[in-house]
Amino acid sequence: MSKKHTPWLAILLLTSPFSFAATPDGAVREAIGLELQQANLVCPAPELALSETQRQALREFYRAQDFEPVWSRRHRLQQLVEQLEQLADDGLDPDDYQLATLRNLARDRAARASACTDLLASHAYLQALQDLAWGKLDPTPVEPIWHSAHTPAPVRPLVPPSFAREELDDLAAAFDRARPQFKPYRDLREVWAQLRRQPLPSWERIASGRLLRPGQQDERVPALARRLAAEGYLDEASLEAMVRQEDATRYEPWLESAVETFQRRHHLQSDGVVGPATLAELNIGPAARRDQLRVNLERLRWLAREAEPRMVLVDVAGATVSYYRDHQRVWQARTQVGRAERPTPLLKSHITHLTLNPTWTVPPTIFREDKLPEIRRDLGYLAENRIRVLDPDGNQLDPRQIDWNNPPSILLRQDAGPTSALGVLAIRFPNPFSVYLHDTPNQHLFDKLPRVFSSGCVRVEQVARLLDLLLADAPPAERARIAALQASGETRNVNLPQPVTILMAYWTVEVDDEGLVNYRPDLYRHDAPLLAALERAERG
Repeated sequence: MSKKHTPWLAILLLTSPFSFAATPDGAVREAIGLELQQANLVCPAPELALSETQRQALREFYRAQDFEPVWSRRHRLQQLVEQLEQLADDGLDPDDYQLATLRNLARDRAARASACTDLLASHAYLQALQDLAWGKLDPTPVEPIWHSAHTPAPVRPLVPPSFAREELDDLAAAFDRARPQFKPYRDLREVWAQLRRQPLPSWERIASGRLLRPGQQDERVPALARRLAAEGYLDEASLEAMVRQEDATRYEPWLESAVETFQRRHHLQSDGVVGPATLAELNIGPAARRDQLRVNLERLRWLAREAEPRMVLVDVAGATVSYYRDHQRVWQARTQVGRAERPTPLLKSHITHLTLNPTWTVPPTIFREDKLPEIRRDLGYLAENRIRVLDPDGNQLDPRQIDWNNPPSILLRQDAGPTSALGVLAIRFPNPFSVYLHDTPNQHLFDKLPRVFSSGCVRVEQVARLLDLLLADAPPAERARIAALQASGETRNVNLPQPVTILMAYWTVEVDDEGLVNYRPDLYRHDAPLLAALERAERG
């Protein structure tokens, strides 16, 4: 959508067959009806090029009101201008909705009474509600989520929502109804609304160099202290004390504490060591951080449409899993997700069944890149890890008879047990990526950050608690049967009594329960393409 408001108005005055002279509502009503019958709207063109979907939305909006004018009442148009201005608090650009033009028209009684003004205002109104509710962008070409047949992607409606008409005398209510109710969105919006009103700060860059450990002397220490103080991780008194001390280049405990807080808030290992990952996060500038907030507001608009009352939600960038009941999070645990070169896919599906005491068939990539080098170094690796070699029909082979420098078509399968790669439980759902949630013997890795250790599957801490939640609808006898099967050590598949939605999504900023903003490293490099797509849409 163009942001050129004055040229639009000039062209409108020259080309529109409708005058801005005050006209009776009946005449405006007739003009609106005639305008909407045309294949291309005369009034908004050429500055406002409408798609067929947008024209159809306008037709439906007016048809439901018998083509009566909507915005001739001054208070309505003024309210619309006010609500469009507040879109900035949602990370949307109010100028994308002809704000300046509508602000000028709202002051002119004759202009307010024209069919052209009515159409322009209605289009801006409907488009704003649509973008608030569904996102400015279609996520499919930008950051797609794969959907199973039983969890189809939400479809943007072609017809305006009924509240668009019902709340015309309370536009604040209409905009709030369109705005996602999803708590992560509301929390991030509140933070963004406050931050965008503040001047853009200046953050000092920290030079690269050796690992900076507590107790060391380093010429970068004063710059590090100033950088942390600029963002509020260090108080001014501590900064002044550093300036007064005899050796301001020593990495003291009070600075270490500030670094650890910064690391926790940026999803890094909070060890106080300033290494490459911490340095990279410190050197992201304030403008880029604001872009990151705006990008994630868009993502959370998409996510709000995907969310279900009852679901398992995997936060891929944050490496957590949550269980929701009645739209409320009732449980959360840490996860380990895919490395950047083997990312965890974004998807929505139904958890349909469990594998108790699962065996693990090594995927081809892991076989080729991870296991084969180990086997070539030491054939005993197979026995030590209880891995059997099978032909394509499942027959066991003697590993000593295989040329591991040029192996034939074979499978590696690890026997079940608590020390197997999948632990004691795998949680299955249809998807084309061969990924699932599972237990892991590598419990110590849950204490690391960032937790990117898998080859795409999601390793779950406290997996027994997630199992309890998934079986909440099962009768006591069924739960007892499943517990007995698990205790037996046998590998068994068990269907859930009722499928549960699983949503695996990606966002790189979250507001915690204390109202603090927590950033995550953009491990999969998704932020930049999304920001570029938003900027292209805004340039129109």
